[in-house]
Amino acid sequence: MKKVFFFLLVFGIFACGSEKKKPVSNQPEKLIEQKNGVYYEWYPGKKQLKFKGALDAKSQRNGKWVFYAESGNELSITMFENGLKEGFTIVKYPNGRVHYRGEYLHDEMVGTWTTYDADGKLVTEKNYAYPNE
Repeated sequence: MKKVFFFLLVFGIFACGSEKKKPVSNQPEKLIEQKNGVYYEWYPGKKQLKFKGALDAKSQRNGKWVFYAESGNELSITMFENGLKEGFTIVKYPNGRVHYRGEYLHDEMVGTWTTYDADGKLVTEKNYAYPNE
């Protein structure tokens, strides 16, 4: 009986001591990066990109900006110029179908904007006047 108890004691000590411990980091996870004029923002865990877009010399949004769902699906694309929405935008449902689309001029909605339901059926179509019309 003593041999069995001794064997269980030794086995228990080695079993508990063989677990590898991960180093603990007190620094928060870095979810935002800027490389070569491009802004990247990640979801926690840094496995999936959340935002990606170009920045100008003043660190303002410039060019194409894309927003992604945690699943990796593209949810929106918006064009920017000098930090203002300028050009087309398209926003999608998580199923990938278009929710709405339209155009911006100096951060103002212009032209025809269309909205769709989650099945892709047209819901509304509204025309926003262009400035100076």
